[in-house]
Amino acid sequence: MKKLFISTAIAALFTVNVFAANTISKSVDGSDNVSYSVSAKFNSDFSRAENVTWKVTPQFQKATFVIDGVKKSAFYTIKGDLIGVTENVQYRELPAKAKKEIGAKYEGYFANEVIKLDNGDGGLDSVVYFVDLKSSKEEVLVRVTPSAGVYFFQQVK
Repeated sequence: MKKLFISTAIAALFTVNVFAANTISKSVDGSDNVSYSVSAKFNSDFSRAENVTWKVTPQFQKATFVIDGVKKSAFYTIKGDLIGVTENVQYRELPAKAKKEIGAKYEGYFANEVIKLDNGDGGLDSVVYFVDLKSSKEEVLVRVTPSAGVYFFQQVK
């Protein structure tokens, strides 16, 4: 449930224009309708993907899959443009500067989950992290920028 919440929070970051979907085809697992353009783009982008499942909303289409032994999620606009790819990573993958800032700003919290978001443009600022921090009293989600800045993103509970 928490992963669904965090994924939804990350998806909310994306500004997506909703267009009428292209021809709709049933996903392999039969769970949701996936537009033909998104399915074709996904198969081109991730030809080695295994165990693909789809979640379709009016704003985006999300494929969850395994590639090279790593579970990832790819978010696409209704038109078929790749918005970004997420994966769970270890806290140690965060930049040292960000870990230091988290330790100072959020003393008494521990990292419950870290999600890496790659917007796929290949630039220096293409990767951001979302860190779920938990204390005995509350849980918050912070965003870590490519320059290792740490910013409050959302209260979880």
